Amino acid sequence: MGSTIPHDTPEQWPVTETAVPFTGNVTGVRTDVVTMPDGSTARRDYQTHPGSVAVVALDEEGRVVVISQYRHPVRHRLWEIPAGLLDVPGEHPLNAAKRELYEEAHCEARDWRVLADIFTSPGGTDEAVRVFLAQGISEVEGERFEVSHEEADMEITRVPLEDLVRGVLAGDLHNACLVVGVLATHAALTGDGIDALRPADAPWPARPYEG
Repeated sequence: MGSTIPHDTPEQWPVTETAVPFTGNVTGVRTDVVTMPDGSTARRDYQTHPGSVAVVALDEEGRVVVISQYRHPVRHRLWEIPAGLLDVPGEHPLNAAKRELYEEAHCEARDWRVLADIFTSPGGTDEAVRVFLAQGISEVEGERFEVSHEEADMEITRVPLEDLVRGVLAGDLHNACLVVGVLATHAALTGDGIDALRPADAPWPARPYEG
């Protein structure tokens, strides 16, 4: 009997027209006229995005490194896990994740696994995020990475994984990468185990990278 686990599949409907009405420093807006299966067409406006990585950094005491940061579009200060853009063309996402963990939390890790690959809001953006699990956490000595703007006001701490799970289920924590990462980590630890996770260099068709 075959597996009953569903899986997403790549698919591309014909696009008859494309325009880029806005291009920003990081993201842009694209308009496609898409042909539907019945032959009709529809306009779809969406944000183009280079993609991102995020890191659940889990220490030996079962605590996760989290960061409190102001997010202007939602007018909230959110608790998040270290994360950042894939803004270097062809960069290996693992290298980007290691950089973000160092820059935002001034930490490094010995063991890396892939927790989850997600599309954050596929009805309105093509952003793809790879969420890593990092273990064997240690603080890096030396000068800290210089931050500015919202990042200059960040608060960094470590919170027990179980407390974060409770916060997610209580509706107190809202950052998508944190929610996915925390619940995926909990599922891995209570399910098939960390060794069943994909390796850190697992293929990522949504954002192909150089080896």
